[in-house]
Amino acid sequence: MRLEDKVAIVTGGGSGFGEGIVKKFVDEGAKVLVVDRNLEGAERVARAVGSAASAFRADVASAADTRSMIAAAEAQFGPLDILVNNAGVSHVPTPTEEVSEDDFDRIVAVNMKAIYLATKEVVPRFKARAPGVKGGRGVILNMASTAGVSPRPRLSWYNASKGWVITATRALAVELAPFGIRVVALNPVAGETPLLKTFMGADTPENRAKFLASIPIGRFSQPEDLGNAACFLCSDEASMITGVAMEVDGGRCI
Repeated sequence: MRLEDKVAIVTGGGSGFGEGIVKKFVDEGAKVLVVDRNLEGAERVARAVGSAASAFRADVASAADTRSMIAAAEAQFGPLDILVNNAGVSHVPTPTEEVSEDDFDRIVAVNMKAIYLATKEVVPRFKARAPGVKGGRGVILNMASTAGVSPRPRLSWYNASKGWVITATRALAVELAPFGIRVVALNPVAGETPLLKTFMGADTPENRAKFLASIPIGRFSQPEDLGNAACFLCSDEASMITGVAMEVDGGRCI
């Protein structure tokens, strides 16, 4: 029960890594608003974990939707303790000069702007709260990627967006540490999520073998792997940890 009585928002919580984080958070005692643009997916995850979770549909790149999701979490569960900016998109492997402007704008909106919008809303709330037992006022967890550390070819703008997430995490950690607010990130390697097919271009045995050959542990990351790492970083056990971008990658970035 490392997250007992904590209130969390998990964006992109209706599938993939977000689903793994929601399940682990609820198992550890948190109350979670499962946010996804696919309401059916969010509702499926919320039903699976029980009354400690609730589904909410939002476009995380919309300022109005962002304000609404935070208001919904507060109305249902109380003051927010943890924000997980997990929602993300990519483009299929494409030569840089052929990536459309629409694809580029979508990556910027979901992978970058959404974090700005949510952070802008929660930081004043966290600052206004009394310090917690160990001096903490709140935690922001951003989903980055090994792509921001060791980029793959033909995914340039996705890689760049995740590098931005890592830098934003570190910058926010330094700025917000005096207020007892921690900001951390996770760098997963390619995982068994709906985005895997996008990263590979096509889900074929040959493409899977190529990806797996770059992961020393020899398997893709699983939603449970990210749930476990997120739980630790967002718990009081990690009260001295901020600004890190923890690699959950089976050794890929070594």
